[in-house]
Formats: sequence, C-alpha cells, structure tokens
Amino acid sequence: MTDFEAIDALLARAGKDVALPPADERRALREELNLSRADLARALGVSPSTVGGWEAGREPSGDVREKYAYFLEGARTKLAPACAENPTAEEPEGDMSAVDGPDVGHNDDVDVLAVARPCVLCGQPARHEVAGYPQHLDPAECAAAVTATTPAVPAAPSAQSPTPSRTRPHSGARTPGGVRIVPAGRRVQAADTPDLIASAVAAALEEHAGDADAATAALTKRAIPDAMALLDHSRKGGRYDVIAHPWLPDILRKQTARGADQIWEARPRWTRPELPPGEHEVTALDVNGAYLSALKTHLPLGQLEHSTGNHHDRRRAGVHLITPPPWEHEAFLPNPIGSRDEPGPLWVTEPTLRLLLRLSGPKYGLCEPPEIHESWTSGATEGLLEKFRVALKDARERAIADGDEVTLEYVKAMYSKFVSTLGESNYNRELYRTDWMHLIRSQAFANLWWKAHRAYDEGLMVVRAMGTDELHVIGDWRAVFPEGRGVTEVKVKDVYTVGVGPDPADDS
Repeated sequence: MTDFEAIDALLARAGKDVALPPADERRALREELNLSRADLARALGVSPSTVGGWEAGREPSGDVREKYAYFLEGARTKLAPACAENPTAEEPEGDMSAVDGPDVGHNDDVDVLAVARPCVLCGQPARHEVAGYPQHLDPAECAAAVTATTPAVPAAPSAQSPTPSRTRPHSGARTPGGVRIVPAGRRVQAADTPDLIASAVAAALEEHAGDADAATAALTKRAIPDAMALLDHSRKGGRYDVIAHPWLPDILRKQTARGADQIWEARPRWTRPELPPGEHEVTALDVNGAYLSALKTHLPLGQLEHSTGNHHDRRRAGVHLITPPPWEHEAFLPNPIGSRDEPGPLWVTEPTLRLLLRLSGPKYGLCEPPEIHESWTSGATEGLLEKFRVALKDARERAIADGDEVTLEYVKAMYSKFVSTLGESNYNRELYRTDWMHLIRSQAFANLWWKAHRAYDEGLMVVRAMGTDELHVIGDWRAVFPEGRGVTEVKVKDVYTVGVGPDPADDS
C-alpha cells in the first residue's frame, strides 16, 4: 500500500465527510487546469455526467468523495501562484453560467423554459429543463422553494398559557398548533410529508386537461427522475449513507458494449419434464409486483470488498463465486440457481446464496451446501429501500382501490425502471449500483422459487416457473394463494389443458 492509499484508508475509517468547496469553485478549479470532465471522471472512476452533477451542487459520498476532495485541494495548491499574480481575474467572456445556471454535463440536454414548469424534485416552478425534465439546476433553489411553501411556525404561547407538562407526549402526538413528528433513523421528521406520487399525477392530469392516456405517457417518461426524487425523500433522516457511484470489480462490468457482466441472476425457465397420464387443467398464475416486493432484500451499503474462503457472513451482502450443489429434484421443483447448463463455479448474488444455504439446512435438507470460493461484499441492511418500497406499495394499493389506472401505471413504471436502470444506464445518472440491480432481480427470482415450493408443499403440482412472476400449477390453487391484485396476492393469467383424457370407446 502506498503512503497516499494508507492516508485514504485512515480518512475513510474516520467516518466524517471531508468538506468540499462550493459547486461553482469546483468547476472553476477543473477548468483553470484545462481538464475536461472526462479527464477527471477517468481518474476518479466515475462518469463525466457524475462530475457534472457535483459541479452543479450534488454531493459525492464515501471513498470517491475523499478522492474528489484530494483532487480539489491539489488543484487549489497548484493554482495558488497564478491566483496571487492575477487577483482580479474575471470569468472569461462568453461564460453564461451566471445566466443559464450551473453546467450539468456535456451529455445532458439542458434547455431554458419560456414558461416555468414544476420541478420534478420539489414541485415548485423551475426555469430549466434537463433531458426533457423540468428541474432546478441548483439544489439550493429546491431547498428555497420548499422553504417558501412551508407554513410559518405559529407564534409562541402567551404568558397566560398553561405551563407545559413535563410528561413525555405519546409518540407521533400532535400538539396544538405544532408539527407532528415521527422517528426517522437517528433523527425525527415531520409526519405530514407531501405525497409526491399523488401530486405528480394531479399535475400531469391538469397539464393534459384530464386526458388519462396523455398523462400516463408523460408520467411514464419521467418515471426515473421521479423515482429518484421519491428515494431521496424517503432517505431523509436515514441512518445509512449510500455510496451512489462506488468503484466496482471487473466481474460487475460489462465485458463488451452490448454484452453482460459475469453475475448469474438465477432466472428460472423451468418446465416439469413429465406429468401423470390423463388430461390436466393448468392455471398460469401471475405474481403481482414482483420487483416491488424484491426491493426488500439485503443490499450492500458501501463499496464492495474482496474476501476468500468458504464462509458466509450474514451481516454482509454482495456477490459470491460458488460451486453450486447438485439438484436432484428437477422432476417436481426448479433448480434454485435457475436454468444453467454449464457445470462448475459461477458468480451468484446474495439472495441466491442465501436460498441455497437455507435449502441445505436441517429444516429442508434438499441439497448440500454450496462451496464459496471468494466474495465481494459490504456491510448490509434489509431495510435500506423499505420506506421507498412502502410508499410505492401504498400508492399502488390506493390506485387499485380507486380504479386509478394512471397512478397504477405510473407506480409500476417507477419501480420497474428504477431496478432496470441501476446498472450502466444513461437514463439514471443519480445512482450507479450494478450490484443492487442484480441483487433485486435475483430476490424476485428467489421469491418466485419459494412460491413454487409452497405450492408443492401444499399438494399442488407445479408445472412451470418462468422469470419473476409466472407460476403454472395443477390443483386447487385458491386454497394456497389469495387471489387479487395486491402484492401478496396472485391473479390468473391463463387456464389451459394438457394431456389426453380417456378414450370414450373404452367405455363401450
């Protein structure tokens, strides 16, 4: 380890973020050194648009923040003599950042709006549009807009008011004229928080004069930034700092531009090889909100760290190189690692490994334990996206109860696109967590496997398991699964017949 690496490791363990200069100074320092965003991005291991976001006021975290602060301090030192020689230096002519707002990256499509439109982050009027989405370019403007719309705090009680009781109020109780608060991690926050989903739907319907199809199309288009805004809102007061753009090992990087990385997601594409003689009625069940339910999974918080050895730490999560055990139940249940023909070790996600470990335990005893060769993991929590998931689930349930198809399609687009753009995607520049994408998808596959096992355990005949949400069974499935559109329910996708019934001629 070099001296600089040792210092970086020491600072990382200190647990206190290094202060960064203001956003406009960050950009000025880079430009004064005649460095492009791409140059700096390559050195820090991030994308150019990420650097643009930092120069627009967004804050990096974790290890990459330390590296960025190291660069900025070095740039200040290098430019100090030049600044001393020319203390009255002004911005070069033609720089319009003071008029058009901070530059958010060469890859962003930034336009000035003739008429202000609601910002996708705070809902207040914004004068700029980024990649088709109206928003404030400076986070301070969002904060100011929210502050301006917050009701004034009521005046303090008069001297004639009764002396307040020293008894601790009931959790969540509202005091007269006060603000009801609820616990949120280590902090508290106002319980009367705005409903971002309902507000966005109402605004879209108003903008399109009540045209449900047009409003749905507009909401679907902005589903990714809206999902990120909802995630940020749900993370306020959270106990964990999330590294949004961590360094990733090569196994999590695409091997070619259109190829895939080395992670196996265990997608089931299984069909029962044989059915008993006779004619059978098969029901294809559709599992509701598969990816929405899968948001509740063990996610690594920070940058992944490498380890070796046949050991699993349940306090950590990530990806693991394993040799899977033989599966001897293919005749009636799908293989937990999915449809894979190639033998030998493979990289699997945390949900797949935990599924195999559980099935190899004394309760089920369906296979031998997998052999773990090496792992890339970080400290983990199962509740990282829980508030985000619950907000989407509650909105979905209200939409179903009210027959609100606009909100239903909007929410579906939010969680499905959130998962699909977590990796190397140009559509989500806020959060690059390829490891999260694989883990959430694999959790959806694992959830489907457990539904197949439940069906088998309750006496149904499992015929097919496909993807994340399709399970084909023979038997009285309503005695096993509740029917409906809720995330804990299933609905019928198809009913069909397989096999041949007895020949009527045999009865004569």
